[in-house]
Amino acid sequence: MGSSTTLPALATKPKIIFFTDYDGTITEQDSNDFMTDNIGFGHELRRKGNKDVLEGHRDFRSSFQEMMDSISTPYNECIDLLAKNITLDPHFKEFYRWTRENNVPIVILSGGMRPIIKGMLAAWLGEDEVDNIQIVSNDVRVREGKNHLDEKGGWEIKFHDDSSFGHDKSLEIRPYAALPEEERPIMLYAGDGVSDLSAAKETDLLFAKADRDLVEYCEREKVPFTTFETFAEIHATVKDIYEGKISVKDAATGRK
Repeated sequence: MGSSTTLPALATKPKIIFFTDYDGTITEQDSNDFMTDNIGFGHELRRKGNKDVLEGHRDFRSSFQEMMDSISTPYNECIDLLAKNITLDPHFKEFYRWTRENNVPIVILSGGMRPIIKGMLAAWLGEDEVDNIQIVSNDVRVREGKNHLDEKGGWEIKFHDDSSFGHDKSLEIRPYAALPEEERPIMLYAGDGVSDLSAAKETDLLFAKADRDLVEYCEREKVPFTTFETFAEIHATVKDIYEGKISVKDAATGRK
């Protein structure tokens, strides 16, 4: 175990691997929430679904499926809408450049859909740069009885796995965690919401976005974390860990 073929982020023998959510973490807004609120069944039902997941009354998969099924807008129009309304965290590009210069692989673990994630990152970072970021996410497919994604009601979400999350992010992290100590990099994770619950306990340090659902979950479940508002704070902490100025344990005591 431990070969770069089975664990891609190990290919360059990094000191740190940075796992991260996409929507609402790398981006300032959650694209799936934005679509649901504006062209799906609306904010109120979406928040109720998120709350039910957070409180353990239902699983994320069924809630998210319901959200996406409420959107009948053609897929190309969804992408256009998001391109006009979703913005990148203003400090992510600088952090990304630093990770490239210092051999810190970024692995995006997302409950969102791959074409949207890849397309938006390419617009922000450049086509070539996106190939440097491993993206593990859900996908999209033509709905049964339809002919094309770009027709009304033509698309549906294609989940990554059969778990109650639709994409159980812990499954991607655990093989790295199981490596022998001398081979195992420091593992970090950043997230903000209910799609991140499966990953919250899996890494050495969790960055949870301030005033979001993940913080509420961590406080209730007593999961160590440190909060962030932008990638400027994440960048500073990861750099300090990389340079040996602080330990991961010290960083986790930055919990707020």
